[in-house]
Amino acid sequence: MGLSPDLHVPARGILFDNDGVLVDSLASVEGSWTRWAQVHGIEPARALDIVHGRRAADTVALLVAEDQRAAAVDLIEAIELEDAEVCAAMAGVPALLAQLPPGGWAVVTSGTRRLATARLQAAGIPVPEVFVTADDVTAGKPDPAGYLAAASGLGLAPADALVVEDSPSGIAAGLAAGCPVLGVGEEALATDAAVVVRDLAGSRWAGDGLLLPAATVLRGPTRH
Repeated sequence: MGLSPDLHVPARGILFDNDGVLVDSLASVEGSWTRWAQVHGIEPARALDIVHGRRAADTVALLVAEDQRAAAVDLIEAIELEDAEVCAAMAGVPALLAQLPPGGWAVVTSGTRRLATARLQAAGIPVPEVFVTADDVTAGKPDPAGYLAAASGLGLAPADALVVEDSPSGIAAGLAAGCPVLGVGEEALATDAAVVVRDLAGSRWAGDGLLLPAATVLRGPTRH
């Protein structure tokens, strides 16, 4: 029996989430928010349950009284910047980015520009020309504003811009923007992403979309 063929996902450009897609920041995120929660007398699990895929300011607003929020946001930013150096590139990411044409990809992140830049640099990943951060939108994911801005920045219609996301809020944002969405990781199986992969290891740019090794596909035309 021959090897299963790669799965082709059409796209003219790619809009990547940062944390959990390009950069392995899980240890940094969880360590930082645990420290932050302890300072505020909050059970760390409360913060960790809601932080992924959200802007820090939106997470803080759910946990801290309004008059304390500005200082609380400044504190988590400082802690996360300290911890950014432990971040590394996710599997398959450097090889895939090296294949993408200049101006063919963007990053859309719930992190601030300073933090996202620090994590990308720690992981050895270049900062793309189109880089939409928490500082650039008035509403974070699942609002589609970030992905709409990134698609426009690449000169693409949303339908031609493939969103690559791991969090439910990010996947919802991509779908709301009218983009096709590739989910990454098992958590994405609980979302409406049509195609989900374990990771980006072995993924390749075909000029008209991504080629995904069958072994990485968790859900797609032939996997359910």
